[in-house]
Amino acid sequence: MHATTRIEHDLLGDLAVPDDALYGVHTLRAVTNFPITGIPISTYPDLVNALASVKEAAALTNNELGLLDDKKTEAIVHACRQVRSGAAREHFVVDVIQGGAGTSTNMNANEVIANLALEHLGCRRGDYAVLHPNEDVNLGQSTNDVYPTALKIATYMGIAQLVDAMGVLRASFERKAEEFRDVLKMGRTQLQDAVPMTLGQEFGTFAVMLGEDEERLREASKLICEINLGATAIGTGINTSPDYAPLACRHLAAITGIALTTSPNLVEATQDVGSFVQLSGVLKRVAVKLSKTCNDLRLLSSGPRAGFGEINLPPMQAGSSIMPGKVNPVIPEVVNQIAFEVIGNDVTVSFAAEAGQLQLNAFEPIIAHSLFKSVSHLRAGCLTLASKCVDGITANRERLRSLVENSIGIVTALNPYIGYVNATQVAQEALVSGRGVAEIVIERGLLTQAQIDEILQPEMLTQPRPGLAFGDR
Repeated sequence: MHATTRIEHDLLGDLAVPDDALYGVHTLRAVTNFPITGIPISTYPDLVNALASVKEAAALTNNELGLLDDKKTEAIVHACRQVRSGAAREHFVVDVIQGGAGTSTNMNANEVIANLALEHLGCRRGDYAVLHPNEDVNLGQSTNDVYPTALKIATYMGIAQLVDAMGVLRASFERKAEEFRDVLKMGRTQLQDAVPMTLGQEFGTFAVMLGEDEERLREASKLICEINLGATAIGTGINTSPDYAPLACRHLAAITGIALTTSPNLVEATQDVGSFVQLSGVLKRVAVKLSKTCNDLRLLSSGPRAGFGEINLPPMQAGSSIMPGKVNPVIPEVVNQIAFEVIGNDVTVSFAAEAGQLQLNAFEPIIAHSLFKSVSHLRAGCLTLASKCVDGITANRERLRSLVENSIGIVTALNPYIGYVNATQVAQEALVSGRGVAEIVIERGLLTQAQIDEILQPEMLTQPRPGLAFGDR
């Protein structure tokens, strides 16, 4: 309960705003109108910080153009920097999913920054005759250029953190690839025995897949560095100076440290969300490949007695309330679920982008929410998978060797030495009798045990080689 209130006015009339609130009437109406997720925009600090960065850049630009006096400019800049330092975060209260193309988010930022600036000037909150959320903080701006610009900055920051987390996971797989470089195993295609490989090659592949997607994310992040700040309502730049857009971009780049550029066509940039669609697609790519990796980890560790049993995942918790001793692959499972969510988020982004009409896409709030979830959850998933799973994986070396020696698929490796006809006959007998390929080959006098041991060395089986080791077949 708030002990006292202040009366604020908008086009719908008067509303009592809690005296201790840094937000104002527009924010309060939005809180009432959109009780959707219960997740406030403060959940995404990068977005709040990006909004404050945009407002600071706008204030500095307006001051440079002679449109905002030094006193107001200094107060607004001070307030924006307070927000970016973490102050007033709890006053960014509008729901992440909202109608109005992000207007409620923009107004929430305008009101919080205005009231922080008023306090800096020694005035009471809500004393907008001194410094106004719209007239001063939002000067030369529209939600339609502020919100997408802030979204791009916040997403760029999140992508950088995700790429770092993917690098951590990649390094974990690389360490395991080195540790397992001499561990021979059977490769599989369509879940059937194929030909030998090393466990190191398998784990190295996981690392390579991550590295490729790190590059794809860096490429996609460059697309969101083109902003439409200065476009105002629909991209025509109404109510701004011709110099506003380039100056604002320059200030914003300096504040954020991002190499931002102004779109060459602000009308197009205001209605088109293609860069978000592209980014979401790359996030889906990351999710799909990460989920495939987790599927492999779950398969390879299945058992411990009745499954593949080739590797051991570190035990993290009891796996069953009824089956004593059961341990489940809970870390890969949670990353699988993150991947499913990201794939669904990409569908949401696609529909939201397609639903834009004429000069504006009104559905950027759900695009923002979807992208932020995908980025933050993938980041957490990568770090969790690395520290709580991959780093602690061990290999069941004897079982892996036994599977190679007893696999019918090993006959492919022997084919260059005993010939296709002999290899086929050996494979058929092994399949019918259940005996090992090596045992049958030796029994038939096709190779000696010493020759088989040499052939089954990892370096002989897992890479191209120029010729046969034992002369004529």
